[in-house]
Amino acid sequence: MTQELLTERRGRVLYLTIHRPQRRNALTAGVMVALRNAIAQASDDRQVRAIVLTGSGERAFCAGADLQTGQSFVFDHSEPCQPAADLFRTARRAQVPLIARVNGACMAGGMGLLAMCDMAVAAPHAVFGLPEVKVGVFPAQVLSVLQNLIPRRALNELSLTGEPVSAARALEMGLVNHVAEDLDAKLDWLLGRLLDKSPAAIRRGLYTLKHVEGLPFESSMAFTESQIALFALTDDAREGQLAFRERREPRWPDERAAQASWPAEGCSYRSRNP
Repeated sequence: MTQELLTERRGRVLYLTIHRPQRRNALTAGVMVALRNAIAQASDDRQVRAIVLTGSGERAFCAGADLQTGQSFVFDHSEPCQPAADLFRTARRAQVPLIARVNGACMAGGMGLLAMCDMAVAAPHAVFGLPEVKVGVFPAQVLSVLQNLIPRRALNELSLTGEPVSAARALEMGLVNHVAEDLDAKLDWLLGRLLDKSPAAIRRGLYTLKHVEGLPFESSMAFTESQIALFALTDDAREGQLAFRERREPRWPDERAAQASWPAEGCSYRSRNP
């Protein structure tokens, strides 16, 4: 993609690493476009079962926009869509789970990357914040992916004060799923709990979860009534229920078809962080 975004397939998992450690993995338009393209391609690849997003080193997951360029808030106003917004839209449409591996500071636009992911694990030294008000702007686009993730009072405090919070507080408010001293062991644990489940159920399940989020109750019920019937028609549903009756582990059809092309190595992140 770009030297500033490292991509690596390990078995069924695609790892995306923002590689700008000298700038605390701050975002540029090129990095955001590369992330968008990588997520879109992975979502269309039935052999990819999860995407892990992280940053190089241990100091920062992503520090937000690179203010040193002087171009962070310079836009081409003839373009109706901006790179960050397109990235968040693409993540919203993704049909494979995105997991944020928060290895350090997660600030400003980095909070948008975190919020667009479906799950997140964080190191204890990670800090989280929306400091945009300190430089005269506001986390406007980030609000679209963050507002349904944490309580409104917490969102107001982060946005209006610009002050950071600890990993423990982020866990408390629901920004991350887990905080662990051994970040990679926890990531591997979470991937292990994900990768043995039905690929079809997860793909359509993510679509269902994202679709119902903004619907009122009756609209949500009408939509999910139709979805459960479609879930039941899949090959995975037939295999899963047969395996339950036969008291064995399921052999998912997508997995059997893909196994011949998987690399022999596992999917552990350990010892591979750039």
